[in-house]
Amino acid sequence: MSGNKTALNIAIVGPCGAGKSTLACALQSRGLDARQIAQEHSYVPSMWQYLCRPDVLIFLDASFEVCTQRKNLNWLPRDYAKQVHRLEHARKHCHIYVNTDGLTPEEVLEVANNIISRV
Repeated sequence: MSGNKTALNIAIVGPCGAGKSTLACALQSRGLDARQIAQEHSYVPSMWQYLCRPDVLIFLDASFEVCTQRKNLNWLPRDYAKQVHRLEHARKHCHIYVNTDGLTPEEVLEVANNIISRV
C-alpha cells in the first residue's frame, strides 16, 4: 500500500446505522477516496471486493439497539442478524474494525484516520 493517503481506495461496510455514510463523508471531506458499500443488503459475500477492490476495508459495527435508535428502524432482531450474517466475509477480511456503540462520529473518524495515516 502506498504511503500517499489520497491514493488509497477505502471501502466502509457494516450494518444499517453503524455510521458508514457519516464516516465516508468525513473521510471524503479530508480528500480521501472513501465509499460505503451496502454489503449488508447483498447475498454475495464478497460483493465489497467486486465493487471497489479497496486498499483499506473498514468494518463499522454497532449493536441492534444502537442501529435501531440511530436510524429509527422498524425492524426485528432477526433482520439485524441477517445483516450480520451477510457481513461475515467483510468482517473477516477488514483492515480496521470499529464498534461504534458509544462513540461520536468524530471519535469514529479519529480511530479510522489514525490507522489509515499509518498505511
